[in-house]
Order: sequence, then structure tokens, then C-alpha cells
Amino acid sequence: MPLVHETDYGTPASSSETMVTLTIDGNQVTVPEGTSIMRASMDAGIEIPKLCATDMIDAFGSCRLCLVEIQGRAGLPASCTTPVAAGMVVSTQTSRLKDIRKGVMELYISDHPLDCLTCAANGDCELQDMAGAVGLRDVRYGYDGDNHVKARDNGGLNAKWAPKDESNPYFTFDPAKCIVCSRCVRACEEVQGTFALTIEGRGFDSRVSAGMHEDFVSSECVSCGACVQACPTATLTEKAVIEIGQPEHSVVTTCAYCGVGCSFKAEMRGEELVRMVPWKDGQANRGHSCVKGRFAYGYSSHKDRILNPMVREKITDPWREVTWDEAFAHVASEFRRIQYQYGRDSVGGITSSRCTNEETYLVQKLVRAGFGNNNVDTCARVCHSPTGYGLGQAFGTSAGTQNFDSVEKSDVVVIIGANPTDGHPVFGSRLKKRLRQGAKLIVIDPRRTDIVRSPHVEASYHLPLKPGTNVAVMTSLAHVIVTEGLFDERFIRERCDWSEFEDWAAFVAEPQHSPEATEALTGVPCDLLRGAARLYATGGNGAIYYGLGVTEHSQGSTTVMAIANLAMVTGNIGRPGVGVNPLRGQNNVQGSCDMGSFPHELPGYRHVSDDPTRDIFEKLWGVKISDEPGLRIPNMLDAAVDGSFKGLYVQGEDILQSDPDTKHVAAGLAAMECVVVHDLFLNETANYAHVFLPGSSFLEKDGTFTNAERRINRVRKVMSPKNGYADWEVTQKLAQAMGLAWSYQHPSEIMDEIAATTPSFAMVSYDYLEKMGSVQWPCNEAHPEGSPIMHVDRFVRGKGKFIRTEYVATDERTGPRFPLLLTTGRILSQYNVGAQTRRTENVVWHSEDRLEIHPHDAEQRGIRDGDWVKLMSRSGDTTLRALITDRVSPGVVYTTFHHPDTQANVITTDFSDWATNCPEYKVTAVQVSPSNGPSDWQVEYDEQARQSRRISGKLEAAE
Repeated sequence: MPLVHETDYGTPASSSETMVTLTIDGNQVTVPEGTSIMRASMDAGIEIPKLCATDMIDAFGSCRLCLVEIQGRAGLPASCTTPVAAGMVVSTQTSRLKDIRKGVMELYISDHPLDCLTCAANGDCELQDMAGAVGLRDVRYGYDGDNHVKARDNGGLNAKWAPKDESNPYFTFDPAKCIVCSRCVRACEEVQGTFALTIEGRGFDSRVSAGMHEDFVSSECVSCGACVQACPTATLTEKAVIEIGQPEHSVVTTCAYCGVGCSFKAEMRGEELVRMVPWKDGQANRGHSCVKGRFAYGYSSHKDRILNPMVREKITDPWREVTWDEAFAHVASEFRRIQYQYGRDSVGGITSSRCTNEETYLVQKLVRAGFGNNNVDTCARVCHSPTGYGLGQAFGTSAGTQNFDSVEKSDVVVIIGANPTDGHPVFGSRLKKRLRQGAKLIVIDPRRTDIVRSPHVEASYHLPLKPGTNVAVMTSLAHVIVTEGLFDERFIRERCDWSEFEDWAAFVAEPQHSPEATEALTGVPCDLLRGAARLYATGGNGAIYYGLGVTEHSQGSTTVMAIANLAMVTGNIGRPGVGVNPLRGQNNVQGSCDMGSFPHELPGYRHVSDDPTRDIFEKLWGVKISDEPGLRIPNMLDAAVDGSFKGLYVQGEDILQSDPDTKHVAAGLAAMECVVVHDLFLNETANYAHVFLPGSSFLEKDGTFTNAERRINRVRKVMSPKNGYADWEVTQKLAQAMGLAWSYQHPSEIMDEIAATTPSFAMVSYDYLEKMGSVQWPCNEAHPEGSPIMHVDRFVRGKGKFIRTEYVATDERTGPRFPLLLTTGRILSQYNVGAQTRRTENVVWHSEDRLEIHPHDAEQRGIRDGDWVKLMSRSGDTTLRALITDRVSPGVVYTTFHHPDTQANVITTDFSDWATNCPEYKVTAVQVSPSNGPSDWQVEYDEQARQSRRISGKLEAAE
């Protein structure tokens, strides 16, 4: 199996539809207008030598290797910066060009270390390749005199030499090997948009610098890897390559972190992963990456990983390792006993948004066919279930409307309740690129996120609303659009129900919904809100992107419907550059919803009470499926406390850390008699488990993920499962132990079953995905190539539905005891509950959760930056250190939830969305006061967790 080869065309492709024909080295070539001569030559199979050019960034023309001769023109222009012209005659190889290229290469090599045999880039060095390509055999200039190579020169210190920077945990920077091609600087600017790198000095004194002459880890560098990918020498090199050596084969797979769904080449030596390199043909990421996908894969081989099944009688007992067969038999016996003793509905399962579609499908099938009930739920309910409900009501389908490429056509972008540069960084980089090109930005968020103001990007409007007032703000935006006549009447009459629009328009036009009336409620100045509404309605293609700051509220579903109203009233649906786009938090949140992980829905969002749908699955599975919706996770926990729910199979989720009201979750789990955790690590939920089934990482399995844009991407196995089985095999063997005659030989057979039963997946198969690369559902006879844009000619439900969105204040109120509002979110370097990223070097950037508090609120409480503070709500309390910042408004505090020793969810309440039970994580009334360190509850929890992780015959297992 060889390395997956990707052609570097030197410069980006032109999007022009006008074609131009020219002659290159006697060959006629026809390419789009605006194409560079270098790229046109590559199209003709002619590779012009280059060093500063690569097709991930714009042409620069500094290395002078790619010079060509053009008939009728004087001089030798750079082929990377010279566009083609009709009738142009180009020569890429003449005696004059050969001499010049050799001379240029001599100059480069005269100031470069000659350690090629021991260099980490040996075999993957463009400087080495180009020296061979131009026929360089000698360096006439010698190696004496001024140089950047030697630490000491003529017995004294060499001021031009700089030591290697090894501060970044994932890559090194060796200035001695730098040829100052600026590719890293340009990649940081054009691809990532961070502008962390620069060229300092002039002439021979020029050098790459991170920030203001800082080391990489202290600078603004976000470790996305774009600079490493762009570097043509060993100047920027992955430490894994230095340690292991060059890879010898690669496999294209999909990242298992956020919902962007980036495609990577897993580059291997044998079964050892050398590095993850973003795949240029990945349609979600287009060759870019973030620090998590690019570098944070070390958790898969971390020492904390559990590789053998374990059981115990009581949660206070140490774990005891058993064989797989013993574990399966034990679980099957316990679940049968519980159902015999407490009834059929006394057990259930939780699917994972980190596992594949195929694995998720099998878990819900196990619950429905094996347990005989619909007690299945997923973490998707605690994040984006209001998306499914709200968009389903308005548009008729429960997913976003666009592909990620669509943002390149947007003129106005609205971000509400999302922080894409931290939560979805690759999309965030694509968005920033569009904003630098001139698109306008509106940010609706209680916190001043990075996207509000960053290098060469500034929001036209930032609406810093009070947490919990989303609906009031969205309805007020609609008030301005309707009362000022900014709506798209033609679109509404053609595509929506006009009578429903009239009713809705009358509702939003009422005076109490005006920006002036809502200002006291939302905290958003009326002039800012009016300006934002006018910009969105009149600024051209308007796109809305939203995240958990919309859905994780008591009115999450209402806000989603309000967003849909805004898109419809302005006609921003059904074409590139517009739409309603939920930014999904985990790699397969969309897929877990698609696969029927909710207690009221079978795969494809079809209600369990629908007789024809149940009939499809009953005939295929040979069982009777209940027509009654099952229990959601909160209902399971309540029933456990009440004594009627006693058994739970949890695949790839950590509900004790991720779900709200931690004490309630712990009480529910403690009341159960058989909790089965199927995961990579002994997570927090495993503290209350009786059986642990070791899981497999995304590197060890075949399957598919479905990202936030509905894109179904292949996950390919690159190494054998360290635990012995892929997760789908574990679930199948558990089903077999419970008497189900499952006999899947490969995940492709599971996908075939999904396609046969789910209309939106009807044409999806592994063979078809190999052919297409990826597809976006619906993919069926009506849409054989998938559906990049939804609702192009008509809405799935027929006519778009306008829905009244009355603001109802949350029951979670501030008062004298709890005067502040807590909201939560993520940070770039960590992911979700941190089980993966905390076991990587990403802890360098975020080793603990901090509480952001405004200087005014901190001063009132005598709190200084870095002090330990007590964070208390009606539900509980915890302690963490303060971070004083004006990112948050007075009266609002903010924290992340990545570290279990903080347990931020001990603070959150059990209030939830009215339609879906999605928890209200984003609004909790709290008080903050000085503290001396961890609370009594944290100390007790830590001791209980330590005791719970004991393994007989082994040292204590770490979480």
C-alpha cells in the first residue's frame, strides 16, 4: 500500500468559466482564464521547478526558480505569477533558464546545512528535489562568510544563527534550514488567518519570526499545522517524523473530533501512525486542519487506555479483568435478569456521537430488537435536538441547508451562539478568509469571541445579548425587516405559505417586539440591532451559522424556528452563500440523529408510531417494535431513582461529565444494577459502571461519519484494534449473547441495511463512496450525487412554514443570592469532556478550566486574576481559578467544561428546552466568591473516582 499521492499544481485553480488556449513546450493546453503558467504546465504534465509556490496559497514569485521564456516578451517572468493568455507560446526549459536556475539553487545551498543523510526531511524535501531537478552538482560559492548555518563562525559567535525552537509540543522550527520562501507566513495568513508569523529583517538578515520574536508556543500560533505542511525543507518538521522517520504508506480517513469532518491522510510505518496530513480533496476542509485533527491523536495509544473487558459486582469493588466471552455472557445474563425482575422497559441504551453511523445504528437496533423497547437516547439530544425539531417544523428536514463551500459565496454572515474559531476551527478559517475578501459579519453572543475582532477581520455588528434572550433578539430583528419592508415578497409568495406569513408578520410587527422595547430585556442597544437587521436583509447573500448557544436553552427550539423565519423572510434559502447552518459539536452528531438514536424516532427521522415505517424494520429484523416512544436520558435517570430502570448500555459517551446537574446523574447511575460502559478510558460515568467493555479508536475501524453539512465521509481502518475488536463487533457480539442472530462480516453490510431502510441514504454504499469521495444526504434516485444545497426549488415539507416565536423567559432567574449568569463553551485546544485531548500534549495550552469574569464583578468581590473562586448555583458548587477579562459583560461569567476535576455541570440545572428536553446549559444563575481551593464536594468526588478505578492485580488506573 503506497503513500497517497497529491499533485501540487503550484498555484490555486481559477474559477473562471472562460477558457484560454496556449502552447507550452510545443503542447497545446486549454485552461480557465486566470490560470498561472505554472499550473497550466502541470495540467500538461510539465513540472516547472519551484520553491516558494504551492497550490494551497496564492502565488508569490520570490524564489526565481520557476522562470520561463514567453515568445515575444522581454525578460524571464515567474510562471507562478504570470497568468496565461490566448495564443501565448511558453518555453519552460532552455539553456538560459537552466543556467539561471542552477545559479539560484547554488545561492540557496550555499547557506543551507549539508546534513541531508541525517535530516528528518530526507526523502520528503523539496529543496533536495529541486537541486536534483535543475541538475545542481557543485556549489561554486563555498560555505564560508556570512551564513545562518553555523553557531560559531571563525571562532566567534555567529549573530545570524538562531537555535532550534522546540517549544511547540508537536513540531520543531530550525532557522538554520530556512530558505525564507515565506510559504509558512503566507499559509498562516491566507489559509489559517491567524497572522502569527512574519518575516523580520531585510535582505540577508531576513528570517521567519513567530509573533514579536517569540518562541512558537508563546506566540499567537494556534498549531493548525498549515506552516508545517507548507514548508519545503526541514525548517518546520513534525516531531513524530523526527522520532519515527518518513512514512511508507497512507490511508485517507476522517477526523474524529468536531462536526466539520475533515479528511486526513493517516501516514504510517507499518501499524505505527507517523502523522496526520490534511487531504486536499477533502470537501469539508479543502486541505486545512486544526491542532486537534492534525496533531492530537496520541490518546489512541495512551497508557490510560483500557484494553481488556472488566466486571465487578458493586461499584465500590475493584475492577476484575475477564475474557470477552465472559463479559458478554455477564451482560446478557444481567440484562435478562433485570428485565425478568423489573419489566421489559427497565433497561436501555445510549448511542455515541463519536462512533460511526454503522455502530450507532447497531446500538439502537440492539435496544429495539434485543431489549424490546425504545429506551435509546444520545448526546445529540443534549446539544442539537432543537435543531432537529425547529428545522423540521419550518423546512421539513432536520439538518443544515448548505455545504461548507457555500460560505465562499456569502456576502453577510450571522453567527449566533457559536464560536467557530475555537469550536469548528477549520470552518472558522474558511469563514475568516471570506470576511477578509469583503463579506460582512454580525455576531450575536454574550461574549466577545475571537471572530468579533481578529487580524484583518472585524464584525460590523456585535450584539452582546443577555444569556437566555435569544428569541427576543431574533424576533426583534424580524420586526425591523417586516416593519421597514425589507422582506422578499416574491420568495415568500412562491416558496412559503402566504397566510402563515401574514399571521407571523403581524405578530413580529407588534410594538413590544421593536428593538427599542426589547433593549431593556436583551441588553442589546436598539441602534445596533436595527443596523444588523438592515445589513442582513439588504447585504446580498445572507448566511446564518449557529451553535449550542442557540440550542442549549429552554427556548432552543423556538430560537431555531426564529432563525428559519429570518432566512425565509429575506429569501436566503436554496442557493449557494445563504442558508441556515447548525455547527455540530461532535464528529458524528448529525449521523447519530440520522441513525435513529432518539426514543421516538427510527432511522431517517420517522416516528415510531408510524405503522409503515415500523413494518419495514420489523420485516427485516424479524421482531415486533414498540410503537411507544421510550425514555430520554433524564427520564432514565428519574426512573432509576424511582426504582423502575435498572440497566444501561452506554457506548462512547460520558454522561456523568457532559450532562447537566451532575449530582442527579450520579444518583441515577448509582441506583442502577448493571451499568455497562463501552469506551476507550475509564471515564467519569465508569465510576458507576459494573461492566467495562474496551472501545476502539477511529484509527482502528471502518465506517462512516456524517458531518454538520450532511456529508457522509468514509472512516478507514489504518491499524488493528488494540482491544481486539472494532466497536461494531463488540455490539454485535453482545447482541449475539442476548440471542440475536446477527452475522455482519463488515461495516459495509450495515450501511447496505441502512440504505435499504432509510430513504435519504438509499444510494449510499461503500463502493459509491469510493467512487464519489463523499456525498451529502439525501442521496437517492432523485439526488444521485447527493444534495450540497437543500430546498433549492421547494422545501422538503412543500411550503416553508412561518411560526410565531413568543419570548418566554427562562425559569432560571438571577436574584440576590445568585446575581450572575453563567454560560459555558469550548476552547480551541480541548474537545468536549476532554477524555481524548487531555491525553495529548494539548494540555500545554489549556490545563484547567478557568472562570472568565468581568473586571467590575471581580473588583466587587475582591477577586484577582488567578485566584481560586467558588462558583455556586442552586444545584451545587465547585471551585476553579478566575480569569479576569472584558470578553464577558458585567453580570455574565463563562467557563469551559473540559476537565472533570472542575465538573462545571455540577452547577447547571435541570431546566431544558420545552420541545426536546435539551438541557439549558447556557443560562445558570450563580454567585462567585473567593475560595481557598477545591470544595469539599470536589475532594469527595476525586476520592470516589480514585477508588472506582482500582483494578485487581494492577496499579490504580488513571482517568
